[in-house]
Amino acid sequence: MSHPTRKHTHDSSMQPAVEEKGDVLEVAATYTPEEERQVLRKIDCAVLPLMCLVFFMQYLDKQSLSYASVFGLLTDLNLTSTQYSWCSSIFYVGQLVAEYPFIYLMSKLPLTKFVGATVILWGIVCMCLAAPKNFASFAAVRFLLGFTEGAVSPAFVTITSIWYQKSEHATRTGLWVTMNGLAQVIGCFLMYGIGKNTSLSLDPWRTLFIVCGALTGASGVAFFVLMPNGPNDAWFLNAREKEVLSMRMARDREGGDKTSFSVRQLREALLDVKTWFVFAFGVLVTMQSPVLTFASLVINTIGYDRYQTMLYTAPSGAVQVLLLWIGIIGCWFFPRNRTHVVLALIIPPLVGNVLLLKISLDAGWGMIAASWLASCITAVMSPLLSLTASNVKGNTKRSVVSAVFFIGYCAGCIASPQLWTEKPRYFKGVVTALVTWCTLFIVVIAYWLICKRDNAKRDAVRMETGVDEMVHDVVLDKNGAPITDLTDKEDPRFRYSW
Repeated sequence: MSHPTRKHTHDSSMQPAVEEKGDVLEVAATYTPEEERQVLRKIDCAVLPLMCLVFFMQYLDKQSLSYASVFGLLTDLNLTSTQYSWCSSIFYVGQLVAEYPFIYLMSKLPLTKFVGATVILWGIVCMCLAAPKNFASFAAVRFLLGFTEGAVSPAFVTITSIWYQKSEHATRTGLWVTMNGLAQVIGCFLMYGIGKNTSLSLDPWRTLFIVCGALTGASGVAFFVLMPNGPNDAWFLNAREKEVLSMRMARDREGGDKTSFSVRQLREALLDVKTWFVFAFGVLVTMQSPVLTFASLVINTIGYDRYQTMLYTAPSGAVQVLLLWIGIIGCWFFPRNRTHVVLALIIPPLVGNVLLLKISLDAGWGMIAASWLASCITAVMSPLLSLTASNVKGNTKRSVVSAVFFIGYCAGCIASPQLWTEKPRYFKGVVTALVTWCTLFIVVIAYWLICKRDNAKRDAVRMETGVDEMVHDVVLDKNGAPITDLTDKEDPRFRYSW
């Protein structure tokens, strides 16, 4: 069955809308800037809060190990420093194992339903962390927890690229990554409150895992029920607004979420040098991540009790949020220079690690402030995730590249805790953090140069051929997404963000 197409131009007052023709939606009318703003507001009020809720719970569950270590986990399970490091690492072994099947499943199944189901399972597993009596059983449950959380972060990169245009990625990614810092603050106060409650029959750290797991399961149910798969499933939009959303994303050359797996796109992703830059981002930005898990132990071992440790650890989340939003504002002011913003954001945690290495252990507040600065990892991760969302096109390729980032992320998180075993200075871990921050600085510069080179080549080809970049055919399928599923390399009008 053939489907006719119609050519349109991207004029600010002449935006394409859609009409249904059999199994295909075809470009036919216009929409106004006011309609576009209304649609964007509704997406921000319906889609973004659900993403923020789930990401908040993911980070709270991750950080719960750090809080539990101060409130009896180490002594109750008789954990050595090496075993505690493995409790951190094995979580990411589970995530890493999950990435391989999840690459395929995220391309074949309705993405939001799949993610919602995994969130519910992860909540159940989190509650099971309250049961173990020894290292082996606790480590096994931590592995399962990592496995069930494996879909969330790569799926969120994809979901962001489905609902938002490239110019909006940095801000929206920043919003859901902000939940990391917020979870750090609230998690410390939650552990403090549970620890102070002497009427509980369970140990405080066991109670924490049950509470976090129950909240996670509830958020998973909400995500499964309320998060739509695409424009036509958007319960918060009327028919006209769904049309506007479909063509708005078509204008941004975004292919939407399609339940198909392309071997051709898999091959292209693996042979694309930018994919391996993304892998390097994942490894290098997380080789310093143990400072988040071990920061409370650092504070606890320099002379503060467990309640003071929670209170003094909490502000590190606020510092992370502050630096993250400095980065987001930087992306607003310099929308075409996100890599430059990343380079600037590397400096504060680099300074924090230098201070952890050099200042005296007796400098109480100095060590605390240094741990806050060294913990500012999410501020760097947010624009890197937004670049990943912006610079990959094609359903399968996007899933593969997102998974490659998080494979690198898991690899860094598996290896790095093994270097944080020597209290209280953790010399090997801090030195590794310094080296990887410097390496990331160089890698980001190289990525920036490659994206500029590729865009220049595409501009040169367009000038030689005389093809008008703004003219194109758009045909939408019955789900409200462009029927073609071109990759960024196949689409000559696509431009890389840097």
